[in-house]
Amino acid sequence: MSDDRLLSPRNPWFTGSVGITVILLAATALGGFVLLPYAQPDLKLAGIWDAICSAAGVPKASSAADPVQPESKLTRVVVTSALPSAADPEAVGRGATLAQQCAICHGPTGVSRADSPNLAGQYAPAVYKQLADFKAGVRVNATMTPFAVNLSERDMADLSAYYAFLPRLPGFHPASDKPPPRIVINGAPLRNIAPCGSCHGVLDNKTGSPWLEGQPAAYVKAQLQAFASGARRNDISQQMRNVARRMTSEEIDQAAEWYASQPSTRVHTQ
Repeated sequence: MSDDRLLSPRNPWFTGSVGITVILLAATALGGFVLLPYAQPDLKLAGIWDAICSAAGVPKASSAADPVQPESKLTRVVVTSALPSAADPEAVGRGATLAQQCAICHGPTGVSRADSPNLAGQYAPAVYKQLADFKAGVRVNATMTPFAVNLSERDMADLSAYYAFLPRLPGFHPASDKPPPRIVINGAPLRNIAPCGSCHGVLDNKTGSPWLEGQPAAYVKAQLQAFASGARRNDISQQMRNVARRMTSEEIDQAAEWYASQPSTRVHTQ
């Protein structure tokens, strides 16, 4: 049989194979460029052309006019050495007056025996950042949000200066002779988890990160779980969320219990 006869439209095998190939290509294109995009519940499409563009990786024409918005508010605090840190006497005095409203949860001397964080001796940039995030709605709490929303920039700076000025009084910390857990001292390099002390150390602290020694275990555990679940999102560049997601429940418990067992002695770093 000659090539002319083999590729002739009169050859039923040739026309059949071409027809099947065309049908397969059409079905594949229909499934890949139309059906699959529509099968994604979180993908909003204006029509078939949007579906085809999405499957082909071509940006929609409206994407430039409608930028993607984050699912939640992002922190507006820029962590630099310019954050409040110095113990200005006037600021401390004004902060002491404002802090009377905080005593019911954080204690009259900044030391809480409940599940609220201890603020006495806390780094001023850490206090300022959290107040600013509560005020902006980046971090939400039924008690803190109504209080922080009415604070001025000066109020937040004064409160930060006051709590940083207070000595870290020892709260209720059960005696513990257990060695520090590995997650605190060494982290978990294979899971890309840095040691807790690399940011939350007492002598070497990352600006904006709070000290954790002596904090209530219930509070530390609740915050780690909130970061892990995404309920709390005011960490810069998702640093805490990335760490907490990779921690096991046992490691979260170990870190919380160990920090709670450490005496919150005052260390001057400012």
